[in-house]
Amino acid sequence: MKARIKRFDKQLPLPEYKTSGAAGFDLCARERMTIAPHEIGYVPLNVAIEPPKGFFVLLAARSSLHRKGLMCVNGVGIVDRDYSGNEDEYKAVLYNYTDKRVVVEAGDRLMQGVFVPHIRVTWTEVDKMKNETRGGFGSTGSR
Repeated sequence: MKARIKRFDKQLPLPEYKTSGAAGFDLCARERMTIAPHEIGYVPLNVAIEPPKGFFVLLAARSSLHRKGLMCVNGVGIVDRDYSGNEDEYKAVLYNYTDKRVVVEAGDRLMQGVFVPHIRVTWTEVDKMKNETRGGFGSTGSR
C-alpha cells in the first residue's frame, strides 16, 4: 500500500518503521523549540500525509516521550484523509508537566503514526436499546 507524503524540511528523514514488527512509524520535530514549564507547545512534525482511501492516521506519543517531561495533550490525534493539503503539516500538541523548560531539538522523534482503516455508518435512531443496561465505570469488577 502506498501513501503520498510531503516533507517540509528535506534534510530530515522520511518517517520510518524502526523494526520489522513496528505498527507505527516515527515522526520527528522539524525545528528546535523550547516549551516552558506547565505550558503547551505546538511542535511541527515535518510532514503532510495523504492516507490511502478508507484510512486515517492515528497519532500517538512515542513511549519515550515522558522521559523529556512531555505528554500529548489530546492523548491521541486523529488525522483525517482530507487533512492532506500542501500546508497541512502534522503537529504534536505537547504539554510540559515539569517545573523546568524542555528543549525539543529538530530531528527528535516525538510521535508515532499508524494507518487505521475506518468505515462510516448511517444512524438508526431508536427510543429503546435492545440490550439491558450493564452499569457504569468498573461494572465488570476491579480485577
